[in-house]
Amino acid sequence: MKLVVAITGASGVELGIKFIEYLPKDIEVHLITSNNALTVNNFEKSNITFHNNSNIASSIASGSFKVDATAIIPCSMNSLAKISCGIADNLVTRVASVALKEQKKLLLAPRELPFSAIALENMEKLAKLGVVIAPPVMGYYAQSQTIEEMERFIIGKWYDILGIDNNLYERWR
Repeated sequence: MKLVVAITGASGVELGIKFIEYLPKDIEVHLITSNNALTVNNFEKSNITFHNNSNIASSIASGSFKVDATAIIPCSMNSLAKISCGIADNLVTRVASVALKEQKKLLLAPRELPFSAIALENMEKLAKLGVVIAPPVMGYYAQSQTIEEMERFIIGKWYDILGIDNNLYERWR
């Protein structure tokens, strides 16, 4: 599986990092970070290819590269708005545009609370186009006792959406 992971914004970056850390090693990861997100030095996994957000000519910017899915975790409201309006002015928004065009799985994890009416309108528009809007929302049936267990639940649900096998959380019985 080829998976693009983009980390945008400054809040919630830890979830994006853990999302990548828990990924199975057989998944080919292409990582983009916004300027406000983090430095790529935080990763040492060999299955990760780093892409500069300003390099709109990167391989993953083309539908012919055949990415299976894209996850933007966290997804800043700025990135969400641009994607909703079809603005592809950096690699993150270009990759999202390609995912929409190619009808590939696109998961956005908006990170702000509360959501403004404009943000909700943008999410509704994207959801109608098949984008999965999956903010990091706790599922209380998992009975998580620690922050790490809550994060594993959220990441496990994102993996489920993307078709990535996992046992990160206890499933409903």
